[in-house]
Amino acid sequence: MTTLRSDTDQVDASIRVTAAEVSGQVSGPVPSEVHSAERPAAPPAPPRTPATLAAAGELLRALAAPVRIAIVLQLQESERCVHELVEALEVTQPLISQHLRVLKAAGVVAGERHGREVVYRLVDEHLAHIVMDAVAHAEEGT
Repeated sequence: MTTLRSDTDQVDASIRVTAAEVSGQVSGPVPSEVHSAERPAAPPAPPRTPATLAAAGELLRALAAPVRIAIVLQLQESERCVHELVEALEVTQPLISQHLRVLKAAGVVAGERHGREVVYRLVDEHLAHIVMDAVAHAEEGT
């Protein structure tokens, strides 16, 4: 039996599941109707491969830092070089460069050399929408 624990590390007696329940192999009778007649069961979401889910998780982790969110918001407005991001976000150049490396490795941004500078841009506008929606959601809660 697996016991889920809360943040306070106290066992929540109402949340106990067996390994068979987790794997979907529940023994005993399974209720044929889980939902009420007023709210029928919705069809399941289309299945995704574990590789797709892992890639989506990596992308969200790459976006999960306030400075990286701010960089994406800046790049959503226009292409920028490092010194422009440093000025706009009021953080150090090494910190901007570090976060740009993470975003570049995740395929969120791309850089193009122009003389001595590298100009960064968003690879895909869908990513800007993810960030914009998250920011809008956070602002609605305040």
